[in-house]
Amino acid sequence: MKKSLLVLVSLSFSLNAFAQDKKIAEECFKKADYKCAEEQYSKLAEKEQIRKIQSEYYNDLGTAQRRLGKTNLAFKSYDMALKTNPMSVSVYENLSSLYSQKGDKKKALEYIENGLKVNDKSPDLYLTRSKIYEAQDKKDLAKADLNHILTFAPDNIFAQTGLANLKKNNGELEDALKDYNKLIAEKPESLLYSGRADVYLKMKRNKEALTDVNKAISIDPKFAQAYVTKALILFNTAKPKEACETLDRAVSLGYEKAILAEYYAKCVKK
Repeated sequence: MKKSLLVLVSLSFSLNAFAQDKKIAEECFKKADYKCAEEQYSKLAEKEQIRKIQSEYYNDLGTAQRRLGKTNLAFKSYDMALKTNPMSVSVYENLSSLYSQKGDKKKALEYIENGLKVNDKSPDLYLTRSKIYEAQDKKDLAKADLNHILTFAPDNIFAQTGLANLKKNNGELEDALKDYNKLIAEKPESLLYSGRADVYLKMKRNKEALTDVNKAISIDPKFAQAYVTKALILFNTAKPKEACETLDRAVSLGYEKAILAEYYAKCVKK
């Protein structure tokens, strides 16, 4: 009887410790303290015995490492996540996105196809493939993927803005602006103001662009993309020092610095 009681006490203590470690990891991530998150998720992944949960920890670990610019380690963590749970669509989403970002579009498309076999209604997989198609100048396929998302997720804001951005990138600025105006009228969100700011920037309407991006930041002060957009506006208005400081803010919030190399090249080294 005493032995059984000791086992129960030990198990209870172990579960509480796991729950506490998980809570710490999640709080670190929310605070954009990715070094802390990396350490905590690494411990959780090593100790976890249930493979499905272990996969989630490796997946979160990979994302923390990705935010820290540790791309090679992120790949390894995502690979471990997939190995421990080959049915995790979120791992396919992360791997396809990371391979696409690193320029290996072929590998990215492979992971997208495999991920869609697990879940053919994953908006993130279609979004990543749409971006790849656009980069390959396959605009019709890119548009088709975005429209397909809206057939099963009609309120998906990323698909909606993706369609507007296709117009923007194709030089159809007035049409893109109309789309953003309509979306903002329906739901004034940070993502939309930041997106419309980029349209204004391309139209060389810097005053309106700055107003919109500041609105985006006021709605969500942790929206990293808005700071990137603001930095571009500041570069465009001959304020490089402020622009570089704004880029740093975006990186501190989790935007991957490697993606911003082109813009950081404009920053004066101290």
